[in-house]
Amino acid sequence: MPKSEKSKISKGVNQKLKKEIERVFNLQLQNSAIVSQTTSAERIAKLKLLNQKLFETREQLCTALFEDFQKNPAETEVTELYPVVSEIRHAIKNLKKWMKPVKVKTPISLLGSSARIQYQPKGVVAIISPWNYPVNLTLGPLVSAIAAGNCVIIKPSEMTPSSSKYMRELITGIFPENEVAIFEGDAAVSTEILSKPFHHIFYTGNPAVGKIVMTAAARNLTSVTLELGGKSPVVIDESADIGEAAKKISWAKFVNCGQTCIAPDYILVHDSLRHDFLALLKKGIAEKYGNTDEEIKKSKNLSRIINSRHFLRLTNLLNSAIKAGANIEYGGVTDAKSNYISPTILTEVPLNSSIMQEEIFGPLFPVITFSDLPEAIDYINSGEKPLAAYFYGKNKENIRRFIQKTSSGGVCINDSMIHFSNLNLPFGGINNSGLGNGHGIFGFKAFSHERAILRQHLKKPFLQMLYPPYTPFARKLIDLTVKYF
Repeated sequence: MPKSEKSKISKGVNQKLKKEIERVFNLQLQNSAIVSQTTSAERIAKLKLLNQKLFETREQLCTALFEDFQKNPAETEVTELYPVVSEIRHAIKNLKKWMKPVKVKTPISLLGSSARIQYQPKGVVAIISPWNYPVNLTLGPLVSAIAAGNCVIIKPSEMTPSSSKYMRELITGIFPENEVAIFEGDAAVSTEILSKPFHHIFYTGNPAVGKIVMTAAARNLTSVTLELGGKSPVVIDESADIGEAAKKISWAKFVNCGQTCIAPDYILVHDSLRHDFLALLKKGIAEKYGNTDEEIKKSKNLSRIINSRHFLRLTNLLNSAIKAGANIEYGGVTDAKSNYISPTILTEVPLNSSIMQEEIFGPLFPVITFSDLPEAIDYINSGEKPLAAYFYGKNKENIRRFIQKTSSGGVCINDSMIHFSNLNLPFGGINNSGLGNGHGIFGFKAFSHERAILRQHLKKPFLQMLYPPYTPFARKLIDLTVKYF
């Protein structure tokens, strides 16, 4: 086919796509005023229906995740279904309270007036979600957006086609397109969506694309929530219970084959514990996935890398680390045909190697030793602020120092990743690891405008005495107000 014909076809597809996104966006703009006025009961009814349909399609959900990741159905229910239905239940329980105006105090200088904060929907919002937890990280924000009373356009990742298809069928079966719509496709679809003047964009992904999203949002002065990532460290203090630490860390690192934004990225272990901790970490992996390389590869409990591109990225990181002097302490088995990489522990890893500079996002686990806590803290602080940080130890002073002297989106002490499941906590990053928060009331607020409302009850309030002309009496009142009120 001639190039000119190919370009015409490509242009036609793009024009059709643009028109469809434009049409749905305009429909939602027209409908947003109606949706914004919905009561808590009406929004709760929508959330209950979503919850019902999730359970009715539970089997299809597990099938979709298996097709995309070879993920065990039990792991799908723990990491994809449970977080969403928990978010729904939490919103249903609390939404009426969240929507109530919040009264605030009145300063003496404004005596006679009253003030409150009213949460209003932002309007038409976009949710651009990632591939690593495609259902969890799409429908979780959707719950918050619905609870806040918005219309929503969703763009899921093209890397998980089965999960995206499942969500499209789920959402179109529940919501009219002028309220919630979903567009599948590649980066061109995201670019077209980002060109629209949304009232808020909620993006989950990596910092590089986060900058693109923020740039696009700036053109329309659109607010954003960016859930990004980073190199989340684990510190094993010399006071740690290393047996418990190894069990928890070997789960947190290798669930979803390490493709988790808050997965432990690398370990900093006190040099006095290195040998014993490594032995226990290997034991923790064996208990979950198998005792031999062959057993681990055949394990039904270990997911696969999402695609060949990410498989190649990870194997390049592994090979460059070995070339730089790192040792494979455990694992290191790969299979390009099935995008398989075994749980792999690396020691003697040079700190300037690529694997210690880039977010790993896979089952490769560098273990570094340190001799005192300030050394570990200094190393963490030498990089970008991560999405999460983990500390294992019983020494209260060291725990205090770790929390006080490091910065991250969230922190777990003597556990890993479970802060994500506490919907009373904000979930989000800082600087390179994100902007804004989600989950629970924090997700509700992300999709809401906190409108300040002040009502004056006096016909002639005190402030009128400070109006011009500035007589000596007025000046005296101003002086007293500035000094004391």
